[in-house]
Amino acid sequence: MKPISSLHRLIYLLRGICFPPARIAAASALWLGCGMARLPAQTAKVESWLTDPAAAVFFVKQAPVTLQKSRDTATITIDPAKKFQSVQGFGFALTGGSAMHMMKMSPTARAALIRELFATDGSHIGTSYLRVSIGASDLNEYVFSYDDLPAGQTDTGLVHFDLGPDKRDVIPVLQEIRKVNPRIRIMGSPWSPPAWMKTNDDTKGGSLKPQYYGVYARYFVKYIQAMKKHGIDIDAITVQNEPLHPGNNPSLYMPAGEQALFVKKYLGPAFAAAAISTRIIIYDHNADKPEYPISILDDPEARKYIDGSAFHLYGGRIEALSKVHDAHPDRHLYFTEQWVGAPGNFTRDIREHIDKLIIGASRNWSRTVIEWNLAADPQQQPHTDRGGCTGCLGAVTIDKDSITRNPAYYIIAHAAKWVRPGSVRVWSNMPEELPNVAFQTVTGKTILIALNTAKDERVFTVACKGRRFAARLGPGAVASYILN
Repeated sequence: MKPISSLHRLIYLLRGICFPPARIAAASALWLGCGMARLPAQTAKVESWLTDPAAAVFFVKQAPVTLQKSRDTATITIDPAKKFQSVQGFGFALTGGSAMHMMKMSPTARAALIRELFATDGSHIGTSYLRVSIGASDLNEYVFSYDDLPAGQTDTGLVHFDLGPDKRDVIPVLQEIRKVNPRIRIMGSPWSPPAWMKTNDDTKGGSLKPQYYGVYARYFVKYIQAMKKHGIDIDAITVQNEPLHPGNNPSLYMPAGEQALFVKKYLGPAFAAAAISTRIIIYDHNADKPEYPISILDDPEARKYIDGSAFHLYGGRIEALSKVHDAHPDRHLYFTEQWVGAPGNFTRDIREHIDKLIIGASRNWSRTVIEWNLAADPQQQPHTDRGGCTGCLGAVTIDKDSITRNPAYYIIAHAAKWVRPGSVRVWSNMPEELPNVAFQTVTGKTILIALNTAKDERVFTVACKGRRFAARLGPGAVASYILN
């Protein structure tokens, strides 16, 4: 793969301050040839946006092309009549640290960033799904739950329940986001219950004590109800973030049998009794253990409360999602977390995440793709001690009011801007070294996201419903094509 030149590295480092996306797009109107073949534009019907790290092009709108016959090349054929899963959204984890940095910005700068990330008009990228932590994640300044007590005390009535630190940052940021995008979907995931509910009385590791299963189920109910009072609807919850990884801080070890018991005897009935419509999603861990969610879904008493299963990709292969779908096609799949390691490598990160997540997860039935995480500062702060992630690169780096856009920003932008909630994945073939995925939107547009994994430029044809156009992508480049 062609390395990024020193000049391109300098452009990449400066682009977040000097060249916001709208200005790059305007300046690039004179630059043609990398994203689409040059064709007459007077009857153009195809819009495209390109990211080509080797050419220092980052999510730039290209010159339109005409739908017409093209020379005999590799062909990506799209058939919108063959439909698969509907889309819930593409987005980021809004960690406590992300929200903390956003709240430290000036109101004007924060409003501009929120519009850029969440508005659906103009050059904004239209983020449509967020994942938040229920209590602290490892990307908070410190660990907390919503019912922390001195050692030795318990609160089975949850009379001390309070959203606490989230009221200073996560909730105000979510409220501002909802003003820009009232339809934003939000998923909540716990990293740990209150320590007094756990076998080791610690925020890190340990298991949920059986005598507190019912109390913890009501803890979820109170969380959803409390967020609702702040005008925030929780679309879904996962039962436990990374239940097989007790080495994080905070964390909880919850094997499949315990999660199945908790859902079918406690959490599901608690939601039903409180008329909670928030969807319950199980697992929320790596693709190397598809047997975990399958074993829970095999239990009909648990399955009746479960909407689907969630995955990360720090282990295993993305194709494992299809194994879960094949075992239980009546339940949904979600991709909920993947990090970009600091300082980031645009060439590698764009290629891997587009290939495995935007394309791979979607082709394996996932309804979401969520990158970890939305924002950090130049030192990748904050994070908790005793196991918090020290090198998680945010989609944006916030340095006071200055913003640098990192790989995850562009990865999500290529899907979120056009593949709105309610869109449906449709069939497309996979020519060698041209992985791709296609969607049909609720307005009838067809969206194709294609990546060139070859070492050389690829010229290819896109065919859809009897219409054809020629396109080209440099090595490692990705483009989103919008067919009206």
